Amino acid sequence: MHRDSITVPAGEQSGQASEAGPTAISIENMTFAFPGVTPVLSGIDLQIQSGEIVVLVGPSGCGKSTVLNLIAGVHQPTGGQVTCFGKPVKNLNAKVAYMTQRDTLLPWRNVLDNAALPLEIKGVSRKERYQRARTELARVGVADAERRRPHQLSGGMRSRLSLACALLSDADILLMDEPFAAIDALLRVRLQQLLVDLWRETRRTMVYVTHDITEAVNLGHRVIVMGARPGRIILEQSIDEPQPRRISSFRSTPKAVKLQKELWDSLEREAAPE
Repeated sequence: MHRDSITVPAGEQSGQASEAGPTAISIENMTFAFPGVTPVLSGIDLQIQSGEIVVLVGPSGCGKSTVLNLIAGVHQPTGGQVTCFGKPVKNLNAKVAYMTQRDTLLPWRNVLDNAALPLEIKGVSRKERYQRARTELARVGVADAERRRPHQLSGGMRSRLSLACALLSDADILLMDEPFAAIDALLRVRLQQLLVDLWRETRRTMVYVTHDITEAVNLGHRVIVMGARPGRIILEQSIDEPQPRRISSFRSTPKAVKLQKELWDSLEREAAPE
């Protein structure tokens, strides 16, 4: 097994997460299994700094989404522990917002009301929540659709709206489980760029799951490669390219192509018969 030592470069100029920042998520010797079945995860150790974008990749069934569920407090570890800003995650984690491939937009609410929902739940006044929701909708590029219902939106617009909802939750950490997987390739790159640009403005910690090696290299400060069940970390790869990146140009550079090959090679070695 190969695991690189990780040092995230500090400093605003580089656009990387700061080494001096607090640890947002700490996972120590974590295992997870459903009763009576093969363990899903085994011996996961992972530290994620505040303001870092960490991308999880690996084969289907290796437990990537389960890691997000454990961080979110949806499940509890069978062994080991998960802490968030120094506190054990024992129940649903109020520090995170969760964005999945299948959005959870309410079909009977229009775009503005869907975006404002996280603030409404918190008891924010109608005037303030609509004002903040309109600001966020403009930032993600769907301000002109605020009166439409979700079924009237394209897939890309639904993804942008879901991202606005996650940002309006005011959560410190965004958990993202293949949020752009169903989007065509060109639009996916645009949404990746939007995510990176939003990171520049908010410095939110992000944990992002994908099957797409190119997407992982485009987005991450670090890429975590997981092996087949029981899921475990087989490689931690720093992406030595300052954030925010111009993804349309970076994705085909020799550096990016080399990183993609290294990640693919690690997955192929894992899958090769003994």
